[in-house]
Amino acid sequence: MILRERISRGCVSPFLSIAISFVLLVSSAVAATINTTSANPKSKKVTESAHARHHMRRLAHSRGRVVRHRVTRTSLHTRRHHYYEHFSASSFVTNDITEGDVTTGEDPVVRQAAIDALGDMNGTVVAIEPTSGRILAMVNQKLALSSGAQPCSTIKLSVALAALSEGIITKDTPVHLGGRYRMNLTTALAHSNNAYFEALGRDLGFEKVQHYAHEFGLGELAGYNIPGEQLGRYPTEVIPASEGGVGKMCSFGEGVSMTPLQLGAMVSAIANGGTLYYLQHPTTPEQVANFQPIIKRRLPIGDLIPEISDGMEGAVQYGTARSVKLNFNEEDILGKTGTCSKDGTRFGWFASYANTDFGRIVVVVFLEGGRPTFGPKAAELAGRMYRNLYDHEFFTAKTPLLPAASVSKLPTIEK
Repeated sequence: MILRERISRGCVSPFLSIAISFVLLVSSAVAATINTTSANPKSKKVTESAHARHHMRRLAHSRGRVVRHRVTRTSLHTRRHHYYEHFSASSFVTNDITEGDVTTGEDPVVRQAAIDALGDMNGTVVAIEPTSGRILAMVNQKLALSSGAQPCSTIKLSVALAALSEGIITKDTPVHLGGRYRMNLTTALAHSNNAYFEALGRDLGFEKVQHYAHEFGLGELAGYNIPGEQLGRYPTEVIPASEGGVGKMCSFGEGVSMTPLQLGAMVSAIANGGTLYYLQHPTTPEQVANFQPIIKRRLPIGDLIPEISDGMEGAVQYGTARSVKLNFNEEDILGKTGTCSKDGTRFGWFASYANTDFGRIVVVVFLEGGRPTFGPKAAELAGRMYRNLYDHEFFTAKTPLLPAASVSKLPTIEK
């Protein structure tokens, strides 16, 4: 500052003043640079880069959320679209489905319990006395005596008995289902595991699966001179691999058409220890008074029944049929559900029996319709029926089960 004043007053020579001015100019520039740097440790360029990176990170993060959200919505839409099934049939009826039923020889208490349980659902209920083969009630006989429908997971009962008969499994045998996952028969029946029964079907092979299915009454008339009863169908050869082959036949009953009477006869044999009766439907008081059981054949499954009983009981206690307990808990109920669909119609099955010393009864509920129709719903209706029977003292003060010695003297008709 002093040099600038002396130069301005002419106190130094012209040459020296030029040199001093040059030095002062350079010094000022350097000082200005130093002051600017010290005031802003990070240059404007650096600061803008950091800000830009921060902004880009926020933008990328927000875009990521949008993309993930869009992917999630798209995936959900795809899944819904992939699994959504349209049904053309109705689960409910507005007309009287019991019209035309022949009821003279039926048990009036059992029939009314079945009607009340079915309500306005589109279906049929068949109640059978397992120790004689007598049909106690058959509600909506047009459907009960029809050609039947795909048995869905109820086919697993015959597959389980086939595998037990062949010694492939016991109820505790762990079956490998991939990776480290294994399951035994009790759990597989209770939860209706498809992979388990597909594995059993492949191990058995079609010929053995078919043989035992016929032994248990599939593919043949279950009734004895019941007017209007149709046959159902069991394939003479394995279905194509494109449709699931023998595995799908054993998990969903693919390619099979089973009637409620056929399922009822098979479950009756399980309930009574192995006697497959012809089902009879008395239609007059005289036929009721003179009723005589007729054995179709005796099945060598007596020792195997305890092996499947735990799974059938588990289905009701904690598995696919636990909806029975919404209405009934007083007696032990053993059963098997089934749910599947074909050509726009959904099927719901539940076959069961009450495990009591008195009043033992087999109940088969079969439903047809749309989305409200499925196996657990059929089980719920069966629970209502058992409740109605219990409230009318059906399970008390009844004649005990027919002794085994008496069963051995009954007439047998082989087909």
